[in-house]
Amino acid sequence: MSTKPAIVITSIFAPTEAVIKFAALPTHQLIVAGDKKSPAQWEAAGATYLSVTDQEGQGFQLSTKLPFNHYGRKMMGYLHAMQQGAQMIIDTDDDNIPYDDWTFPSMEGEYCTTPVNRGFVNLYKNFTSHHIWPRGYPLDLILDESHNMKEGDLSTENVKVGIWQGLADSDPDVDAIYRLVDNTEIFFDKRTPIVLAEGTLCPFNSQNTAVRSELFPLLYLPAYVTFRFTDILRGLVAQPIMWAHGYRLGFTEATVIQVRNPHDYVKDFESEIPCYLHPNKVIAAVKRAINPSVTVAENLRSAYAELAKENIVTPKELELLDLWLTDVQALVR
Repeated sequence: MSTKPAIVITSIFAPTEAVIKFAALPTHQLIVAGDKKSPAQWEAAGATYLSVTDQEGQGFQLSTKLPFNHYGRKMMGYLHAMQQGAQMIIDTDDDNIPYDDWTFPSMEGEYCTTPVNRGFVNLYKNFTSHHIWPRGYPLDLILDESHNMKEGDLSTENVKVGIWQGLADSDPDVDAIYRLVDNTEIFFDKRTPIVLAEGTLCPFNSQNTAVRSELFPLLYLPAYVTFRFTDILRGLVAQPIMWAHGYRLGFTEATVIQVRNPHDYVKDFESEIPCYLHPNKVIAAVKRAINPSVTVAENLRSAYAELAKENIVTPKELELLDLWLTDVQALVR
């Protein structure tokens, strides 16, 4: 058992520079969930590696239906972290190398906070002057500067952060359209964190992301949507549920540098089409479904049921979600 914050990665590669550096951190536990494509002999000092056999032997219901060769394998790492007693789970990938001062701010405190009810905002613009936007940001807002947060709009407030999104330098999380038409390498400005108030949202990903234990159910990665939509959908679903339970999403300056694994940008574009088509529909559906008087897990289930009615997810997604929630409920009291 370990209450250290858990860093969770899934990888089909031998230990990378990022993995080795995360594994060496004495303040955290690194858990790497393998897949069928992962090397047969995978080992990194300081890391806990879960092979497919290990995952199936843990006894979690999720493993009976979770697809192989899928990013959702991370969820077996999340469950292991919960089983070990982690009170914070940090999501990252094997191509995000932490800086020497890599850390996350406290989950509670006074932070620069946006106004309420501004809808989608492009928070990347508060960390760089370059014309850039996060993957999952509505395309019709890219040129709309009224959806950029002016520094004068920010105020200092005492907030309870549920999830921190740390940015990534060099090759940050942007969509294929940005990469195909610009693709400028970006090193974000150093600045204080920014927290999004209720009703103000921005897409966030799974590349450098800390989640507190009260919100562990929201770590669910949908397995039956396209690969490039998986973590974006998760982040869109999470935000209205967080508001309902008094938690906020925060963004921090870049604390990792991404040395990106090879990608085909046109294939990425194809996989991202739901990111371009559905952000507003997702938020509207989740807001319709949630109820502040029930649990985070119950709101998550209701949100996905509503997304199924909108044909954004399939019935198979609900079946897998139910297994996830059963496993999480058994671990998190």
